[in-house]
Amino acid sequence: MTEGRGMADKIRVAVAQFHAGADIDQNLASCLHWLDRASECQPDLIVLPEFCNHLSWYDNKQHCFDVSVALDSPFLAAIADKAKQLAVHVVVNCTVQREGGVATGSSLLYSPTGELLADNTKQIYIGHENDFLERATTEGPVVETALGRAGLYACMDGVINETPRCLALNGAQMILNSLNSFATDEASLHIPVRAAENKIYVIAANKVGPLVPEVMVEGISAATGIPPRFLSGAGESQIVAPDGTVLAMASLDQEEYVYADIEPSLATDKCRPDGTDVFASRRPELYAPIAQDPADQPLPPMEGAAEIAGAVITLADASDLDEAAAAIARAVAKGAQLIALPPMVPVVADPAASAAYGDTVLARIADCCSDAIVTTAIVLPAGEGYQYCAVAVDKTGLLQRQGQVHHSERFAWSELADRFEPLETPFGRLALVPSDDSIYPETFRLLAIAGVEVAVVPLAPLEDWELATGLLERSAENRINLLVAVDTVQHGPAFCTELQTDFTVMTEWQEREFDGLLSQPIWHRAASAPGELYATLRPVNAAHKVVSQNTDLLAGRPWDLATAIVS
Repeated sequence: MTEGRGMADKIRVAVAQFHAGADIDQNLASCLHWLDRASECQPDLIVLPEFCNHLSWYDNKQHCFDVSVALDSPFLAAIADKAKQLAVHVVVNCTVQREGGVATGSSLLYSPTGELLADNTKQIYIGHENDFLERATTEGPVVETALGRAGLYACMDGVINETPRCLALNGAQMILNSLNSFATDEASLHIPVRAAENKIYVIAANKVGPLVPEVMVEGISAATGIPPRFLSGAGESQIVAPDGTVLAMASLDQEEYVYADIEPSLATDKCRPDGTDVFASRRPELYAPIAQDPADQPLPPMEGAAEIAGAVITLADASDLDEAAAAIARAVAKGAQLIALPPMVPVVADPAASAAYGDTVLARIADCCSDAIVTTAIVLPAGEGYQYCAVAVDKTGLLQRQGQVHHSERFAWSELADRFEPLETPFGRLALVPSDDSIYPETFRLLAIAGVEVAVVPLAPLEDWELATGLLERSAENRINLLVAVDTVQHGPAFCTELQTDFTVMTEWQEREFDGLLSQPIWHRAASAPGELYATLRPVNAAHKVVSQNTDLLAGRPWDLATAIVS
């Protein structure tokens, strides 16, 4: 602990980013060099990138095994000795030789005495990694250290939510991520969202420099259409706080280290600003499909339209029905087929009054929506009480209501629904997501398993991360088109996402050049002023979830290691 700086309840953590090539001895020298360099800031923990022993490029499976390192190898002994010499915790990720002649991509945590505290194998590989490395067969450990409770994961494990989610649910206060990534959306999206959605610290180290043999860069670029700069590590190693704030970030392309002081105990607080405990309010009994073999639950037929016209409306006053009706009329005149309004709930403290207003909202929308479907959130009677719900309306009236599924303190009076019910529409399978259900990654996983192609969120946000990374990630990791309409721009503007047609890495693309994004969709953001945002949605593209060869964002999830999510 860094008691010498007068912060006994704080620790200092550092991440180092550098290049690793095909020379194992040189790579070890680089690891030791950057451990020495990072130690200059007197950290308690240093995290190194993924595949530190050898770049992830192999002639065949035997070659991969031969360049991998055993747990008792001189390579790892040198790392352990350096941790002891510097009196610091160290995370290093390598391909590791295992019994039976197989290798794994594994993150290893060493103590300041050189003891191996944790050995965690990657749960989901990307592309050619699947040809050479064996995936994890057990859940990742969460270990008690002198610094706090720590879990480990690597790169593709964080492009979907299950692995970091399980580590957080199993008590980790900080999750340590080693990356070998070219993707620019790692730093802007996939890393920080894992902190905010789990209210946990994320400490992530990426590579810089070529990720393929340097003599092959030009040839690989020509064969794949990927510009050479995107065949290098994307850098931007970072340290993220539980609210999603990036505390420190490295450059895009320089070998360097960065550090920050953190308080692991803050990650035990899982409460939203309204007092909702986001772990206690989960509904594990509803999440069973997430932990079931995708082979036993094929996607329902997905026959969405190639394109539809969407509109997201921002209002000056989210309860002003006249303003809403005028905006709907403008959107209809421009040909919008699916229109998203923000929640129209003027009196949250009085659900009876809000429910009476809800009936008025439904009638007014039906009168002005023409041939479009309009969505919003209102309060409606339910049983002997009331329910906060998202609704879809057309000119015939109410098409669908989706009650809130997860308890929240601000809508504590709401009768909870026990499932998410997609709506079949002429353009595809549509889901409605009430505001406080949208913060749970499990919500959108269930929708993806149900074959949803478009989701609408009438959002009353409480935290910045919901609009900065949260909902964008839900669209990205599930390949669902998204419309998000907000009742306040305090935390960010409304937006919609459009799924690209060209998506799978290392395949020929027809519509766009490779831009460095791994899974982030096209992000259309509204202005902060009242008005309408128009964008094209592509329901048909939701059926395409293969991000790279042998890596399916949905079917490839580590369903067999998701016990923490459903228990």
